[in-house]
Amino acid sequence: MMKHTDLKRYPGFRLITWVCLTVLYAPMLVLAIYSFNSVRSITHWGGFTFDWYLKVFQNPSIQQATLNSLTIASTAAFTATLVALLAALALVMGKPYKGRTATLTFINFPIMVPEIIVGIASLLFFIAINFQLGMQSILIAHTVFCIPFAFLPIYSRVKSIERYYSEAAQDLYASQLDCFRLVIFPMILPGIVSGFLLAFIVSLDDFIITNMVAGPGSTTLPLTIYSMVRVGFTPEINALSTLLLLVSILLVSLVYLINRRSTSKT
Repeated sequence: MMKHTDLKRYPGFRLITWVCLTVLYAPMLVLAIYSFNSVRSITHWGGFTFDWYLKVFQNPSIQQATLNSLTIASTAAFTATLVALLAALALVMGKPYKGRTATLTFINFPIMVPEIIVGIASLLFFIAINFQLGMQSILIAHTVFCIPFAFLPIYSRVKSIERYYSEAAQDLYASQLDCFRLVIFPMILPGIVSGFLLAFIVSLDDFIITNMVAGPGSTTLPLTIYSMVRVGFTPEINALSTLLLLVSILLVSLVYLINRRSTSKT
């Protein structure tokens, strides 16, 4: 039986942990605090206000960029989740074949490759096939890049299902379709939802790939934030970034709760 090592008993481990957490989250906390600053300065505190959040919601360019981001993220996440689900079912419940390990590596390859390489490769591919850059190119690139993020939780969930569930259903005269619809699908649904939410977050927050394959007039929320930063930092940028951060935290927390609930049931 494996022995679990308590890392907290090693000297300096707690200090290193707090230093890493501070470096990671202190800038986000400062950004959120200064989004309520009443003056345009990002270093001098002038008082508390919600005005910058109101300006964010009233900005037409931000509204259009948000709509574009939500449309692309939801469509890319749905398509990537569907492809990931079919791939997971084929790999786990399909007939075994020699290239199974290579297929798993191929599906997860975009995670291991630097995002800048994926962006450049996507751009060169679209140029090679004379595909016009725009919302469609962003959607295609996001879908391909999001597939492994949706695949991992779905594959893990499908792999954890024992075969005797489907065998028991078939012994009770359930067809293969009814077996999947009434037995297998409800069991893998938490993994599907988690995969969709992870793919949605990745697409919503992506900047590098989007910046590479976006055409003239097609912009998303991260691109809008970057264009605003190039002009100069303002509390409006802090407010917009804080809202995007809160959405990401909410979705990640939802994924965690779904996985925790599904794990406790099993």
